[in-house]
Order: sequence, then C-alpha cells, then structure tokens
Amino acid sequence: IFRESTQNEEVCTMVDKTMSIGEVLQLDRNTAAIMMSFGMHCLGCPHAVMESLEMACAAHGADVDELVRQLNDYFAKKEAK
Repeated sequence: IFRESTQNEEVCTMVDKTMSIGEVLQLDRNTAAIMMSFGMHCLGCPHAVMESLEMACAAHGADVDELVRQLNDYFAKKEAK
C-alpha cells in the first residue's frame, strides 16, 4: 500500500499484478528482495522492468497472487512505521 496526495485527498493504492516490475521498484527498491525470492533475478534487465508482475511470474513459474500479497504486506508494514 502506498499513498499519493492529490488535491487535498490522500489516495491509497495497492500493488496489483498488472503493475510492471519497474513501477514497483520505483516505489521502493527494497522490493527487489521480495521479487528475487520468487526467482526474478534479472530485475535490472531493460525488458524485465517493463514486464507486468503477472508476466514475470508466468515466466518464472511463480504464484503472482502470493507475490502481490507479499509486496502489499511489505508496503503496509512500511506505512505502519
């Protein structure tokens, strides 16, 4: 979960499987460790950062729903601090 301020209101956004690896890494580079634990070891590859989480998981035989859950848990814990 991350927050964006837009004209007097704060919007909560959650990571979803359509987001690209690059978008998630832009939010927080520390998410790389989570993605690497799912077998995504080429995060710096120009093609990889444009792939959606869903496409990357399909290519690596990983569970996209579990990845998204772990990423959102990470952001929720970070937000709670």
